[in-house]
Amino acid sequence: MNPQFNKQVFEIIRLIPKGRVTSYGAIAKAVGYPNHARHVGNALRNYEQEFPAHRVCNSSGHITASCLDLFTEKLTLEGVKVQGNKITDFKKVFWNPLYEL
Repeated sequence: MNPQFNKQVFEIIRLIPKGRVTSYGAIAKAVGYPNHARHVGNALRNYEQEFPAHRVCNSSGHITASCLDLFTEKLTLEGVKVQGNKITDFKKVFWNPLYEL
């Protein structure tokens, strides 16, 4: 995708509150590309260490990033429970940028 898309994706991810998560698809919808969840994932291939990429998962609450252990650790520190690669109570901690911005 284009640099503007990536910029918007990163802006939304920075707004996700601690202890909450959202999905690639929800971010794609929020930036006006509802069928581009994979592009959101691709945008997340390069980010700074402090960036909250761990707060983004797939639409069923599974962490699909290759750094599962690190993301699980970061989410746990924020009070989000993860079992295996699935976020427990996903619907409860889900943050929808379309409704919460």
